[in-house]
Amino acid sequence: MNWLYIGIAFIVLSPVLIGIGAKQERKNGEAPQAVQYGYMGVIIGAFIVLVQQLSISWALLLFVLVTGVIWLLDKFMLAKKRGDAPPADWVEFGRGFFPVIFVVFLLRSFVVEPYQIPSSSMRPGLVVGDFILVNKFVYGLRLPILNDVVIPVSTPQHGDVMVFNYPEDPKLNYIKRVIGVPGDVVDYHNKRLTINGKPVPTMPAGPHTYQEGPEQVANEQYLEHYGEHQYHTLAVPNQPAVAVDHVGYFQYRENCRYDEGGFTCTVPDKHYFMMGDNRDHSGDSRYWGFVPDSYIVGKAFFVWFNLKELGRIGTRIQ
Repeated sequence: MNWLYIGIAFIVLSPVLIGIGAKQERKNGEAPQAVQYGYMGVIIGAFIVLVQQLSISWALLLFVLVTGVIWLLDKFMLAKKRGDAPPADWVEFGRGFFPVIFVVFLLRSFVVEPYQIPSSSMRPGLVVGDFILVNKFVYGLRLPILNDVVIPVSTPQHGDVMVFNYPEDPKLNYIKRVIGVPGDVVDYHNKRLTINGKPVPTMPAGPHTYQEGPEQVANEQYLEHYGEHQYHTLAVPNQPAVAVDHVGYFQYRENCRYDEGGFTCTVPDKHYFMMGDNRDHSGDSRYWGFVPDSYIVGKAFFVWFNLKELGRIGTRIQ
């Protein structure tokens, strides 16, 4: 589905509804629903286009600025000029949307952000269709868009499940587990994880199978204890720890050494090394590199909805 074309279609077709509604309003003296639907269509279309071309954060910020200006104009100028007359439709919609969008922008920027799990890279802990909540302030209060920390709180810790901007396309958000923090030497050979020369405690936990489309995917499951976290990981027996031919060129690529058995990477300052729990079905730092601190979105902590698996609602993320 091409959302950009859908957004453009809304923007192009909605003014037609507004025009039809305006004619009916002049004829009947009442504003019909067509006008309301038209303005809603313009708003939805503009939001979709901005998200596709920029990001959700930019789209919300621009909507806050535009609707905020309309609200201010109406409060200090337009309302006085029109007296008891009703406001124009564009003024009514702008000032009505401003407080709602402003609150959403503040909550999403500084408190909590929703995110949907799009792939199986974090199985078995997180599955496709999970709607999760991301704590936005645990790693410090950050300026919207710029993402610079203005009030330090804490830093990502070993084993945290973190949402971040994908380094190869920052408009996309990814979710993985923090494996290496600045200065760590991460070693992953023969499916065993070692940090700074110390093996991460890992125990076999039996076979695990999940459905991926029409196929059953079989894995071996392990119980891993890392930092303050205890969680399960998956691995496919007899599959290499890293597909070396899929490793790309990334910043600080010289910090990593790859061979047939796995890899060793030294995490640079202000960067993090991320891996999916579904180790052999995850595109992560092994392939596209380290995550800069400025790309951090927040810490995932709670599953609040899953339409296909209602029993997962309320699951805490380990």
